[in-house]
Amino acid sequence: MTRRIAAIAAALALAGLTAGCASSPANFFTLSPGAAAASKPDAASSKLVIVVGPVSIPALVDMPQIVIRKGANQVSPDQFNLWASPLRNNIAQVVVADLIVLLGTPNVSSVLTSDADFRVAIDVQIFESAPGDAATLSAMWNVRRVKDGKTATGRTTDREASAEKGYQALAAAHSRALARLSADIADAIRGF
Repeated sequence: MTRRIAAIAAALALAGLTAGCASSPANFFTLSPGAAAASKPDAASSKLVIVVGPVSIPALVDMPQIVIRKGANQVSPDQFNLWASPLRNNIAQVVVADLIVLLGTPNVSSVLTSDADFRVAIDVQIFESAPGDAATLSAMWNVRRVKDGKTATGRTTDREASAEKGYQALAAAHSRALARLSADIADAIRGF
């Protein structure tokens, strides 16, 4: 009788393990350049050299998992919905791609170069995700003209609606917020 109970318990444990291994596969998401950046830049329009970086992000979201806002004092990293690359790198890539189009120069990079005309530093302070509600971004940024050290500093705050509950819609909403950040930085560079 004891052997029979042990065999049943072992079978149930194995079934539980098998069910646990059959969980949902991970989904990977990426941010993308804004609609304006989807067009091809005119490489001949500007010779400006711009370096984007460093980009800092809150420790709360500095992980592969998409961190979901659940309430005023609660967040939850989603184990099955992940960023495809480190978030700070993806943000820098999107801003670079947006600035290429917005400023009409192909010479925008996140790699430090000695011939840069402008350096852009971005400090993302809020990067909140609420599927079916909104993506919220608040970032301080600093643009420095290398030749004379003149700087322009600003803050971009944007809340982009994400009416659909899916993570694809949420990533698109974050991308729209980053397009707004890129436009503000481009305006500051034009102001020099």
